[in-house]
Amino acid sequence: MKKQTVSLLVLLLAASGFFFSCGNTVNKNAYALEFDSIQVNETVHLFGDTAKPACNLILNVAYASQSSDVRLKDSLNTFFLSACFGDKYMAMTPEEAVKKYTEKYVGDYRNDLEPMYKKDEQDKEDEESIGAWYSYYKGIESHVQLCNTLILTYRIDYNEYTGGAHGIYMSTFLNLDLKTLSPIHLGDLFEGDYKEALTNIVWAPLADGLNSLSLSANWMWPCRSQKGEDARLYSAVKALSEFCLALKVNVPTGKDSLSLTQQYPNGEKIIAPGTVIVSAGGEVSDIRKVVSPVLVNDKNSSLYHIDFSFDEQRLGGSAFAQSLGFVGDDVPTVKNPEYFADCFNAVQEMIEKGWIMAGHDISAGGLITTLLEMCFANTEGGMHVNLHNLAGNDIIKMLLAENPGVVVQVSDKYKEEFKEYMEENGIGYAKIGYPTPTERTIVIKKDEYTHTFDIDALRDTWYKTSYLLDRDQSFNGCAAKRRDNYKKQPVEMQFHPSFKGSLESYGISADRRTASGIKAAIIREKGTNGEREMAYSLYLAGFDVKDVMMTDLITGRETLEDVNMIVFCGGFSNSDVLGSAKGWAGAFLYNPKAKEALDKFYARKDTLSLGICNGCQLMVELNLINPDHEKRTRMLHNDSHKFESNFLGVEIPQNKSVMFSSLSGDKLGIWVAHGEGKFSLPESEDKYNVVARYNYAEYPGNPNGSDYNVAGICSADGRHLAMMPHLERAIFPWQNAWYPADRRQDDVTPWIEAFVNARQWIEKQ
Repeated sequence: MKKQTVSLLVLLLAASGFFFSCGNTVNKNAYALEFDSIQVNETVHLFGDTAKPACNLILNVAYASQSSDVRLKDSLNTFFLSACFGDKYMAMTPEEAVKKYTEKYVGDYRNDLEPMYKKDEQDKEDEESIGAWYSYYKGIESHVQLCNTLILTYRIDYNEYTGGAHGIYMSTFLNLDLKTLSPIHLGDLFEGDYKEALTNIVWAPLADGLNSLSLSANWMWPCRSQKGEDARLYSAVKALSEFCLALKVNVPTGKDSLSLTQQYPNGEKIIAPGTVIVSAGGEVSDIRKVVSPVLVNDKNSSLYHIDFSFDEQRLGGSAFAQSLGFVGDDVPTVKNPEYFADCFNAVQEMIEKGWIMAGHDISAGGLITTLLEMCFANTEGGMHVNLHNLAGNDIIKMLLAENPGVVVQVSDKYKEEFKEYMEENGIGYAKIGYPTPTERTIVIKKDEYTHTFDIDALRDTWYKTSYLLDRDQSFNGCAAKRRDNYKKQPVEMQFHPSFKGSLESYGISADRRTASGIKAAIIREKGTNGEREMAYSLYLAGFDVKDVMMTDLITGRETLEDVNMIVFCGGFSNSDVLGSAKGWAGAFLYNPKAKEALDKFYARKDTLSLGICNGCQLMVELNLINPDHEKRTRMLHNDSHKFESNFLGVEIPQNKSVMFSSLSGDKLGIWVAHGEGKFSLPESEDKYNVVARYNYAEYPGNPNGSDYNVAGICSADGRHLAMMPHLERAIFPWQNAWYPADRRQDDVTPWIEAFVNARQWIEKQ
């Protein structure tokens, strides 16, 4: 978990302290800095016609307005403007830069799209189709997030959406030491980050424990930029190297960018902070044994703290310190790498034995954040925690220090074996508490100190950071709806009685190596990314699968004559820039051989088709589902006007479809990932063969605002199905973000049944 994510929570947990957040208008003693902002909210329609599509540009640019040192003010603004808009604007005043950028963005929008829109307006007969095309949004919001006598942190949130499945979202942080006017080097401050990669991955049972792991190190460093930078890089690499050698963990891959310095024409040099990002990977022996971080509300269990660091509790570099406007120079580390390895492998062994019910690493925010996060995903239950067995007497350090370690939940039926194992292997541990299933609080005790933490209230605090960012990105009040509903829309699963969860029950095998003779084709365009999961789902269900690119159809190399099922898979297609797969549809409509192959396929009576995500958009755009309807179905932008990615619940109503009819009455979990997933259904609900609905009418349970909560529709004869969510990414229990604990041994989820139904139907033709 990143430190900025938990800083707000940690601040409210602190007993005392202060936090200087400059916002947009502050006056600090250091250099007498004052900040202000320039705001733009401009909507511009094509051809100046409010009835036509528009682009929306939102800017909120913070800049240094006053300083006792004019050079400092000008240097900061050069830095800020370059980061916000690009190098060509850095020599301008903030007012000039905002004005010029706005003019250029609007001009480019009109120049690029007006000719295309005019042509489409001439070619299309359907006014609704034209109106759904180009919808642009761009937002750049910057603000001074932190400013005191020591540090200035400038944050830029950037988002852009130009149609299709995905928008672009990113945040950039610029950190300056105001005493030396030099960048802050994060690699010097947070040298424990690479240990967090290991304590994060410890919950997956690795094939050979710690020996299974490899690390990837990404170094971003301004080498040769100023005195000391090369030495700092050397020190950071040496520290990681020595730690990995001690653990016998290799670092076979990574990336280095060692020129993070920009020299401007006025001679000014901007230096990015030195940063190292370490990730860990390894072979998992049994994915079904991966331990969840969510507390199990079982009163007959206990919570144990295992310290991996063998070090004193220290607050330097912690989220707590940063929340108070400090960094500190006394950071926790791993004193004994051999002991760290012993702890790691001990947790691995206990996972293999099945002793650990839940587990969470201690990282950003310390122990209290770990305990709270173990409870957040539940709607009931809490903890009673007593820290009397932990070393030390400073309650703040106990709760907020970020020494590498873990908290594990162990069933009381294994407590004697657990204690004996830990003592035999020389692993230090301490029992710190137990679940309280009927209480929604965490009670912390240490000697005379007692405090009760309200889990639900702090969960709202924890979520607030996401809401504040979302508020500037989402439209139609969706940010507030997400905030209000995030804890009111649990995923529900309900399986039909005949579902056994085994491959054998469906007569299928993952070890099949012979052809079945039932052929399916994956049809994809450049940029799609869902073809592998879809191909495997079809293969597992008994299909022989072939890969078909649009160029195969356009050239005539593929005719689909020997294929009984086609699937238009999802992903980020390059044709999406034209809106809801219009570009992909054009490849069929305006290439004679591709159109002929498609027309002949749909004219046959022994064929099935499935479109997912972009493929759903394509089938709707080609009018393949309800060609007889007077008013056409459309796929529109999500109500939030942003890309939605989530794991949520859908229900399968009574329906007449080849693939989904046997699933009627089921409630299943599924992934969504789209920007234009709203079903616009102009006819009455009874005119559609609905095969899937979102479980909730309100956002974000209904992630796009689809009419009638629809997630998927099917042709009247039940053969051709268009669906936005990705069922192919949820056919295994371990692919689901949540799956019933009592069914974790299932081989497959009910979603595989849809593919088996398709194969069996074709066999009967």
